[in-house]
Amino acid sequence: MAEFTLELNDDQKQVRDWLHGFAADVIRPAASEWDEREETPWPVIQEAAKVGIYSLDFYAQQFFDPTGLGIPMAMEELFWGDAGIALSIVGTGLAAVGVLANGTEEQIGTWIPQMYGDADDVKVAAFCSSEPDAGSDVASMRTRAVYDQAKDEWVLNGTKTWATNGGIANVHVVVAVVDAELGSKGHASFIVPPNTPGLSQGQKFKKHGIRASHTAEVVLEDVRIPGHCLLGGKEKLDQRLARARERAASGGGERVKNAAMATFEASRPAVGAMAVGTARAAYEVALDYAKTRTQFGRPIIDNQGIAFQLADMRTQIDAARLLVWRASWMATAGKPFESAEGSMSKLYASETAKKVTAQAVQILGGNGFTREYPVERMHRDAAIYTIFEGTSEIQRLVIARTLSGMPIR
Repeated sequence: MAEFTLELNDDQKQVRDWLHGFAADVIRPAASEWDEREETPWPVIQEAAKVGIYSLDFYAQQFFDPTGLGIPMAMEELFWGDAGIALSIVGTGLAAVGVLANGTEEQIGTWIPQMYGDADDVKVAAFCSSEPDAGSDVASMRTRAVYDQAKDEWVLNGTKTWATNGGIANVHVVVAVVDAELGSKGHASFIVPPNTPGLSQGQKFKKHGIRASHTAEVVLEDVRIPGHCLLGGKEKLDQRLARARERAASGGGERVKNAAMATFEASRPAVGAMAVGTARAAYEVALDYAKTRTQFGRPIIDNQGIAFQLADMRTQIDAARLLVWRASWMATAGKPFESAEGSMSKLYASETAKKVTAQAVQILGGNGFTREYPVERMHRDAAIYTIFEGTSEIQRLVIARTLSGMPIR
């Protein structure tokens, strides 16, 4: 287990600089175009694949960094480039985390490579959990998975929404109800292989921000998948459901994590790092602008009203990064989030991104309100961080319940 450190080693610095160069040279020049087009930036993803950024090997190296800082460092640099394009590059990772968190070694080896493809034939994957009537309230999920024992197949029916890469993905990871009486404890995750009949794309959403990332509904109509596509396998599922039923019958309150929550818990610090990247980008634009923009015969940074805002922005960004790094290190070191440190990092970083990008728009004044300057786009993009993978309200609820031990509602 690596000791916690605030100093990147030489290898990490090299990776960071490499990612920063890609973000500066490839992502940023394309950001405005793909934001306007509201389409998946396939050429940029392919460039990322060619240099090795969009690949299983790269994310595995960062995921298994013994310090825990590989993933948050990578997320910050890519999202510093542009949030929409970066999410198109890393969105497959949420589905991959779903398989890593719940799948067998064979499933991990079989399906994750198919999520990425290769530089000549790029693929993407989608993690499908949210539903029209079940976002943060996962217990209200309606998508059902019924086991057909005679054919050793699972039959999935339902509608998923807000799915990154939904409908265009090569592989979909779908969370569904297998035992409705157990609430959120009766959920399981399934792999839907490429070209499976019955899976289709529903509505594609036209969004306020992160518009280069494809977000859509996924419709499942009598989707039949082989039994081995149940993540973790049926024996493990049956054992978990049996334990949950015993606890329910005895009134036991021991917590059992469901498949969707296990995925989100693992990814929250990474989302915090994305927010840090967007906040840092906006802060840097505002700082440069304040140094060069003159009013009343002097740079506007000479005014305390501007300078103090920039001081607060930088302080909040650094504080957010520290929370993200702490949570990431704890997760890698196997230390439990006894004070909901993962949720803390996501909450503070996402709120910081919204605040800092708004301040950047204000510092640029009228220019900040136009699309001629990137802070307008960054401000729109930042809004998503307080919403997806658990709203800020849900993060506060998780933190409060963890600290108090009480079922706060």
